[in-house]
Amino acid sequence: MDLQGKVVVITGASAGLGRAFARALVARGSRVYGLARREEKLLAIRAALGSAFVPVACDVADEAQVATAFAKIGRRIDVLINNAGLGRFGPLHALETDQWQAQIDTNLTGVFYCTRAVIPLMRAQNAQAGFGGHIVNIASIAGIIGNANISAYNATKFGLRGFSEALMKELRADGIKVTSVCPGSVQTGFARAAGSRGAPNPMQAEDIANTVVHILEGPDNYLISEVVMRPLRPRG
Repeated sequence: MDLQGKVVVITGASAGLGRAFARALVARGSRVYGLARREEKLLAIRAALGSAFVPVACDVADEAQVATAFAKIGRRIDVLINNAGLGRFGPLHALETDQWQAQIDTNLTGVFYCTRAVIPLMRAQNAQAGFGGHIVNIASIAGIIGNANISAYNATKFGLRGFSEALMKELRADGIKVTSVCPGSVQTGFARAAGSRGAPNPMQAEDIANTVVHILEGPDNYLISEVVMRPLRPRG
């Protein structure tokens, strides 16, 4: 896909990987709609990136907010990056019900809401132009390997990988690509917010963004359905 002039939607765009994706895609000439709850952070990104970045305040776990956000974006979406996610780490017996539910609501149900919104648009684009678009789901190495004290987060990311594989098979005949991206430790604020220190020598968000751009820029009949990336020396 030639990303020049394409319409891209990124969830969780206010920080970390989402912000890196927005920066990389604006640099490629895309018009990027950044969704996140923290509107002030989105406005700061717009100030840095210019009018090609469009802030859209939205909590992806809220079905009504998602419907409103996608109605604002319009009838064309070439790329959806389901990046919004959160973790609440700790032993399962100490996990509060609302902490479990928040992870399910954002990491899985929010992906469902946003993906459901773009499928009719991408199918219509395929009928008109022979290529529908690309959905990228940001999963995690935690969707491949289970670890103590992140069982709820593991459950959501294992689920997201299964969702992605099934959706890829469901939509490929419609000219819509689906890719699951599974990073290991990345230098963002995620681990701290989740209650973990993370790896001392993590990957950089910009490197993950460059990989996603590479995936998106592949030929129309070339599908990378899943990619896993890890820091080479996570302990330094």
